Amino acid sequence: MSSAVLKLSKTEIQKLKAYYTDYLSSKKVPYSEFSAKKNGTNITAYTSGKVLFQGNNAEQEAARWGNPAASSSKQAPTSSLPKNFASLAVLGSDEVGNGSYFGPLCVCAAFADKDHLATLKQLGIKDSKMLTDPQIRQMAVALKDLIPYRLLIVNPEKYNEIQPKYNAVRMKVALHNQAIRLLLADIAPTKPEAILIDQFTSEANYMKYVKQEAKAVNEKIYFITKGEQYHLSVAAASIISRASFLEELDQASLELGVKVPSGAGKPSDELAAQLLRKGGIDLLAKYAKLHFANTEKAKKLV
Repeated sequence: MSSAVLKLSKTEIQKLKAYYTDYLSSKKVPYSEFSAKKNGTNITAYTSGKVLFQGNNAEQEAARWGNPAASSSKQAPTSSLPKNFASLAVLGSDEVGNGSYFGPLCVCAAFADKDHLATLKQLGIKDSKMLTDPQIRQMAVALKDLIPYRLLIVNPEKYNEIQPKYNAVRMKVALHNQAIRLLLADIAPTKPEAILIDQFTSEANYMKYVKQEAKAVNEKIYFITKGEQYHLSVAAASIISRASFLEELDQASLELGVKVPSGAGKPSDELAAQLLRKGGIDLLAKYAKLHFANTEKAKKLV
């Protein structure tokens, strides 16, 4: 079991609590603001501002909110970004769907050169978490016409096929590497001044896994959490990924005749139980990531 610790403000902790609403624990931990459990990771936010993540995905979950101050596994320090990084020609990558029981895992790499930056700012491109779903859908259409990008979509059936062989982190490393590699080939002979990956694991861990890929991209790469705040290329990749994820959920809803929820809360358990009753595990595997704890919860509901 790994662990990671963040030091956050009261405002940031309230954002965490809102995000983990569907995963909150009724058990009161002394001197804590709240405790929750998501995908095998226990999250405890203390009144001191310290937030402790414990579990198999602790590092990955903590990276959503900042650079962990400590971890049970050794981590290379996050690379320092060059000066004036926001004004460079950067290839950025991000993913959406990793924390949702239903729907695909979408990974996008996008290239924003210096000529694109002013237009991206005018479009209001920023972190997809700060935008409404209609805004995301609209911006994604404009982005796809404006900048080069590569989008990889791993639907649940394919995800369930890969997942026993690749753990969640290694799978994302492989997908980010592939999207980046394909986009570099698309834009050649143009070369980005840097590649920025929205950090989901330590730099050392990423490099360990990427070495196992047949064609690894490992030069000019920087890692930082909340990468969309440091370059618009990551923000663009985030928006394109999110729009694709929403479209896939729409399609699943159309096929099933019921609204398919995002996330991994109680609504996901209830829908999973419905699908199990209707078509068993084979039907559920077409729409959900089976290794999530929701699968066992759904079986109990059935």
